[in-house]
Amino acid sequence: MKHPIFLLPLLVVSALPAFTQKEKIAEIQRDILLMQDQIRAMQRSQDEKMAAMQVLVQQTLDSANKANTSVALLDAALRDRMKEQEKLLIAPVAGVGAKVETMSNDFAGLREAITDLSSRMGKLQNQIADINSAIKVIAAPPAPPPSSTATPAGPAGGPPAGVSAETLYNGALRDKSAGNADLAIEQFQNYLKWFGNTDLAPNAQYYIGEIKYLRGDLDGALMAFDTLLEKYPDNPKTSDAMLQKGRALVKAGFKAEARQEFTSLIKKFPNHDNAAKARTELAALSGPARAPVRNTKKR
Repeated sequence: MKHPIFLLPLLVVSALPAFTQKEKIAEIQRDILLMQDQIRAMQRSQDEKMAAMQVLVQQTLDSANKANTSVALLDAALRDRMKEQEKLLIAPVAGVGAKVETMSNDFAGLREAITDLSSRMGKLQNQIADINSAIKVIAAPPAPPPSSTATPAGPAGGPPAGVSAETLYNGALRDKSAGNADLAIEQFQNYLKWFGNTDLAPNAQYYIGEIKYLRGDLDGALMAFDTLLEKYPDNPKTSDAMLQKGRALVKAGFKAEARQEFTSLIKKFPNHDNAAKARTELAALSGPARAPVRNTKKR
């Protein structure tokens, strides 16, 4: 039997592992508690940061809403201001536009008035020339009465001796004014035969047509006016011939050709007095146009 004193070391050695194991468990438990404290601290920190971020986000949203509200108010204020400015500017601009349009119309009217005045002055000059010719006719001695024998022709088919363009034209005007239509036509025809290249030749041709128109010889009048328009297309009597030709066509029943003649007159002389007369003639034309076309063959 062993002595108990020899068993003491064995007891001490066997008790050491159990004591060490408890310390390790206690240490692990301390570490776990420490970790739990750290986790809780981290959780609190995270919560605090999240709360701060939420506050910042809310503040940002509030600022954005305020900015949107301010922008909306500013936009509304700008729109209202622009509407006010537009109202203030519309009336003056409209007034300026109306004044410009009125001035344009005034200038157009002035231009037409000047053109009409020029036309009237040209017509007045023609009338003055006719008056001067009539004065010369009155001042000149009367022509001898026509004899049964023909007046001998001049050399090479020219005018007789002593017959000038002026005396022949003035004598024809005097006979026209006195109502001697046949004699006036004969003298105008002689004037055209002997002095067909002078400035008064278109007038002589026109007066032949006018005399025939007044006598009711519509075919003869139309032929005379056609001759003037073909042989002397640009002269002071052109518009008169076109107007009288249109009137003769109306009397003859050729309304379609009359409309065409009046329309040509208006197109060629839009600001002439005869154009206004042609418009009146066109307005007076009514009813169907005569179907047959006028025979323009010269006789």
